[in-house]
Formats: sequence, structure tokens, C-alpha cells
Amino acid sequence: MADPARIKTEDKSLRKTSEDHPKSEETEDAKSAHESKESSSQDPSKQEETAAGEDEEEGSSGQASKRLKVEPEKKKEKRLKVDEDEIQKMQVLVSSFSEEQLNRYEMYRRSAFPKAAIKRLIQSITGSSVSQNVVIAMSGISKVFAGEIVEEALDVCEKWGETPPLQPKHMREAVRRLKSRDQIPNTKFKNIVFH
Repeated sequence: MADPARIKTEDKSLRKTSEDHPKSEETEDAKSAHESKESSSQDPSKQEETAAGEDEEEGSSGQASKRLKVEPEKKKEKRLKVDEDEIQKMQVLVSSFSEEQLNRYEMYRRSAFPKAAIKRLIQSITGSSVSQNVVIAMSGISKVFAGEIVEEALDVCEKWGETPPLQPKHMREAVRRLKSRDQIPNTKFKNIVFH
């Protein structure tokens, strides 16, 4: 049987350490926040070393939380680096465009379907309201779809030996070809499963 006096003193010692521990956690959190600010200005290899050192100091319970915090930072840095590389490649490409290509590229960037019309169309089909993100996504998909049809129509025009102002016959032939390749769903054909 345990001595009641001993249990009470142990409880008091636990309370003191638990009261001291949150303060030390707060100071450790403040230190880690300060270190993370400093490490963000350092190069990535030093940041990995400091993150690994912090993981070793905290023990196994704190390692998972620190890893979760460090991994998104690494992903953000990697994403920023990839974005910067893509921007640089696009700048090189755009700088090598001719006058006509530059005008076409500007028109491509500026062109968009009216979001209000897209929203109205989606709501009329689904019968419910849709969020702005859905409208933006659908507008982008529609732009890509229209681009594919125009691209195919230009191929048709070239194959027929005609010059590029596209005519409705080129567009119809492009749609027919895309349907034959199953790149456009055939809306008139309905697959009847049960009779």
C-alpha cells in the first residue's frame, strides 16, 4: 500500500514541473519561431540542418510535428524555384517571338469567356448555384476546348490548301474529326443499356 504523504509530495512535484514546462515550451516556441525566421533567410542546406537539430532536441513526440512544419516550407521553396524557372523560360520564349506571334500570344492571354454567361449556363444545366471557383475552372476548360477545335480547324484548312481565315466548313470538319477520335463526346448517340 502506498504512503498517502508520499503521493501528495509526488503530486506537488509533478505540478511544479508541469507548471514550469509550459513556460519552457513557450520560450522554446519563441526561440524556434525566431530561428525559423533567421533560417528562412539562410540557404536550404543550413535550414535542413537546423530542422534536423531541432528534431533531435525535442524527442520522438515533437519530431512528427516539426517534420510537418518543415516539409511545407521545403515544398514552398521548391514550388517557388519551379515557378521562377518557368517564368524565366517563358520570358526567353516570348522575347524570341516575332511581331505576329507576340500579338497572337497577347490575344490568347487576354481572351476569356464571360464568367456571368458561364455561370448562367452551368446553373441552368445543374439547377443549383455554383461557386466562383467552379465558374473559373469551367471557363478555363472551355477556353482549352475552343483552342483545340481552332487548332484542328487550322490543320483542316492547311490540308485542304486554303488560307487561314477560318470558315464554318473548317470548324465543322474539325469537330467531326475530333468526334471520330473520341476527343469530343457524341451527344446524339445514347447508349441504351436495358430495353
